[in-house]
Amino acid sequence: MRFTNLLHLIHTHVLHQTAGHRLAAALPAAGLALSLLASGCGGTSGGSASPDSASGPAADSKGSIELLNVSYDPTREFYAAYNEMFRAYWKEESGQDITVVQSHGGSGSQARSVIEGNEADVVTLALAHDITAIEEAGLIESGWIKEFSGDSSPYTSTIVFLVRKGNEKGITDWDDLIRDGVEVITPNPKTSGGACWNFLAAWAYWQQQDGGDEAQTRDYLKQLYEHVLVLDSGARGATNTFVENGQGDVLIAWENEAYLSMEEHPDQYEIITPSVSILAQPSVAVVDENAADHGTTELAKAYLNYLYSDEAQRLAGEHYYRPSNPDILEEFSGQFDLNMNLVTIDEFGGWDQAYADYFNDGAVFDQIYAD
Repeated sequence: MRFTNLLHLIHTHVLHQTAGHRLAAALPAAGLALSLLASGCGGTSGGSASPDSASGPAADSKGSIELLNVSYDPTREFYAAYNEMFRAYWKEESGQDITVVQSHGGSGSQARSVIEGNEADVVTLALAHDITAIEEAGLIESGWIKEFSGDSSPYTSTIVFLVRKGNEKGITDWDDLIRDGVEVITPNPKTSGGACWNFLAAWAYWQQQDGGDEAQTRDYLKQLYEHVLVLDSGARGATNTFVENGQGDVLIAWENEAYLSMEEHPDQYEIITPSVSILAQPSVAVVDENAADHGTTELAKAYLNYLYSDEAQRLAGEHYYRPSNPDILEEFSGQFDLNMNLVTIDEFGGWDQAYADYFNDGAVFDQIYAD
């Protein structure tokens, strides 16, 4: 069992089985990493892996090689399908067999696990700030955000509301979430990237309502979190709380996660599109130091670059992510509301500024939640 999955057991109470060959490399950081329950803004196996040394996934005698993708909560289904697609592509291109191993959890916690010893070859996380944290730890080269097109965001999403069929509480917009008797489910911005997007989308709405009065906006956000029934560590955990455990009246959710819930539970849920939301841009990067040590740099770059292929873009759309290719996105215009009023992270000064203002220890979220 990998060290990172022990961490996820603590975060989500669900143990995801993955390969075990990097445990030795991760154990020295275990004591520090176990303190991560309150840090960071932010698996399942993509295939079985043969035993290997703690230094990383060297190719075996048959030319097979392993790639570890450390990702965030709601991407499980997409990458399970994408890994199969990429394996077939890479086999045809290179003749090489590969095994892709997946790890999933709250985006901030996932970033911290890589910093503390989880030897990811690539990271596909919920927001750029989490990858910047890995860069600042010396594992990713500067300029990573320009390595792939669209600021290294091969697909996007946004934030919507998921309510139970019939929408008994009449929820139509953000201000309905602070009405008496409404119970909200959303994950914790200290560990979940999706939760950070949720927070900023809500902030943007109330800023537009109150003319930019920050004190008033803070009060609205404080009221919102007073209505939060459960603050899970990750987006998938929040979905399970709402869908599987039946708690809450509304889930503030990734759009793709909301659609997936409706697909898995027909006629039980509805998606409500708020009047203001945010363009959520999950980011990807090669973990340069690890990939160099493992001899996977070329493979890691190809793995992320193939996300921009037409085939992978359509696969993203089929899994309810918005393709970054505008032509392919248009193919899904019947699925997505392409006319949503979406603010961008640039309106918050970029992720570094937004994180410092809202999610660092002692910043706005802590101040609101502590009151």
